[in-house]
Amino acid sequence: FCFLDSLNGEVKPRILLMGLRRSGKSSIQKVVFHKMSPNETLFLESTNKICREDVSSSSFVSFQIWDFPGQIDFFDPTFDYEMIFRGTGALIFVIDSQDDYVEALSRLHLTVTRAYKVNPDINFEVFIHKVDGLSDDHKIEKQRDIHKRANDDLADAGLEQIHLSFYLTSIYDHSIFEAFSKVVQKLIPQLPTLENLLNIFISNSGIEKAFLFDVVSKIYIATDSSPVDMQTYELCCDMIDVVIDISCIYGLANSEAGLPYDKESMAIIHLNNTTVMYLKEVTKFLAMVCFLRKESFERKGLIDYNFHCFKKAIQEVFDVRIKVQQNRKLLSQRRWSKLTVTNGVLNNPH
Repeated sequence: FCFLDSLNGEVKPRILLMGLRRSGKSSIQKVVFHKMSPNETLFLESTNKICREDVSSSSFVSFQIWDFPGQIDFFDPTFDYEMIFRGTGALIFVIDSQDDYVEALSRLHLTVTRAYKVNPDINFEVFIHKVDGLSDDHKIEKQRDIHKRANDDLADAGLEQIHLSFYLTSIYDHSIFEAFSKVVQKLIPQLPTLENLLNIFISNSGIEKAFLFDVVSKIYIATDSSPVDMQTYELCCDMIDVVIDISCIYGLANSEAGLPYDKESMAIIHLNNTTVMYLKEVTKFLAMVCFLRKESFERKGLIDYNFHCFKKAIQEVFDVRIKVQQNRKLLSQRRWSKLTVTNGVLNNPH
């Protein structure tokens, strides 16, 4: 259960997936990070032990996901919950919206209160899951009811300071990707810098909306300060799928392997409402997807120049992070060598 990556000295934020049995925790992980078809998740077996996985698909999206079995007992003396919560960045609690959620709310309250006592800095995220079978009115009603009950339980315990974020999710649409995007963004210390760079880029380029996407997972790690429209986000995801799928067919030689995405990757899609979608490679893991008017796209030269400046600035942000990681690595190596020397002296007295 090492929280510090000993190879590069980087502390990876930990995301815990918790909830009752059959609430859909493992399915979420498989769909978002393993590209499993939602229909295939029907055949997944129930999780009976803690499953840990490293997600390092880009320099910004680097964390661990721990999938917990639903029947885990916090009162079991063999379960060291303090150690687990101490190194956690976000706790996602999944509630099955199609089931009776009284027991789920009780478990949520127990989990959140225990975790908060150990680590008050954890982000608590509640996924109201499997909402694909509900009408829009029913979804809102469920969210309002769960929101009220969960916060009332915290208020009764004198813990009003704990903030819970709620999301309506389903693996059968893009809502699960958007919810995970919001969770991951809170764990990126460079987020304000990225948002600021995107704001500068779009204001000087005549662009209406821009996203910075992790190509592998389709999580957007940053966007500009204007509101996110779900339909716009879905179009971005579809565009990334199209680019990757076409590149798989035409972009790779038989001898090559890996993701068919490189510094030459670029795509332009003209929608039938005079909107243009423009995708450009930022790093080997990140892509920018922009929305702009057809008349604004006529100044493509200006947009490309501004994008070049933006890409350069992003690279500088990466460089700063790499330097921090190198310093951490150096520091941890020094501590380790001092510890080894001390132990050597203690173990070999003359």
